[in-house]
Amino acid sequence: MNTLDRYLYRTVIWYSLLAMAVLLTLGGLFLFISEQGDIGVGSYTAADAFLFMLLNLPQQAFELLPIGAMIGALMGLGNLASASELVVTRASGISIWRVAWPVALAGATLAFAMYAIGEFAAPPLAQFAQTEKTTSRLTDVSFAGRSSAWIKEGDLILRLRTGEVGQAFGGASLFVLDGPTRLRSIQTAERISVADPGRWILQNAATTRFEAGHIDATLVDHATIRSTINPDFLGLAATDPGLLTLRGLAGYIEHLRRNHLATGPYEIGFWSRIARIFAVVIVTLLALPFVFGPLRTTGAGTRTVIGVLLGVVFFLVTRTVENAGALFGLDPMLVGWLPTAVIGFGTFVAISLTR
Repeated sequence: MNTLDRYLYRTVIWYSLLAMAVLLTLGGLFLFISEQGDIGVGSYTAADAFLFMLLNLPQQAFELLPIGAMIGALMGLGNLASASELVVTRASGISIWRVAWPVALAGATLAFAMYAIGEFAAPPLAQFAQTEKTTSRLTDVSFAGRSSAWIKEGDLILRLRTGEVGQAFGGASLFVLDGPTRLRSIQTAERISVADPGRWILQNAATTRFEAGHIDATLVDHATIRSTINPDFLGLAATDPGLLTLRGLAGYIEHLRRNHLATGPYEIGFWSRIARIFAVVIVTLLALPFVFGPLRTTGAGTRTVIGVLLGVVFFLVTRTVENAGALFGLDPMLVGWLPTAVIGFGTFVAISLTR
């Protein structure tokens, strides 16, 4: 890298970090405000809400990095364009693609940081935050190490598998007692969800009943139980694609396939996660046509607003395509890569037409 490359690289990185600092401050503030309604429930305090907010900051950083990179590139390169530094660079005979090289390298650095956050920091911290919040609000929940959460309601004992995000596949075990010392039945399920207040749905439920002199075993696709246990308890076993690492998603998809369960939403989450990491490089390059064109002489405030709008539009379009793909059963790889591929093609064309 020569002096110009290092200068452009540092500029994009520095302004992207500034943009991320502002976005995370606002995101953390909004998250803390949203927790106010839960303060005072059970043993959940304001300090717990603040800790919940801090532990979720890496997850927010992962989700906001494409927007932060776009804002940072627009602000950094826009300032260079306003000071005519980029104009002088082009006038010296350096092509737009030569300028794009250090910008793309800065985007790749941010993409690598996004990958590291998404694989090693955000999922375990977000899952830990959710577990701590749930157990603080539900004072009748007990834990067996890090692998199980237990709750008792009358003659029903419910156990949920928790574990680490990349290894836990949700599920539940229900133990029905007949008096204080006799076990009537054991029921295990691959998935558990709340159908409506007081009614829970078990998927792939295996039931073992202990009768006088014999044991009955059955397996059904769906089973229903009645319970007044707080549905928030299920959050301990929820497998949210957004809170899984790439390795965790791949493992969970394989687990669902082995058990002949639907994998669509998780496959879409897998490919979308990879595509969003590559999108960080693309959105930094997208700043070049703007700063050499309509935003060359505008102020920093205008560039910031344009960056936020572009980032929000990209985020909303990506989520809309993902939800539509899951709803209509479209090809997961196509759904995951489509928004990034479209914006990548548009960026390539826009840079090629820049003079």
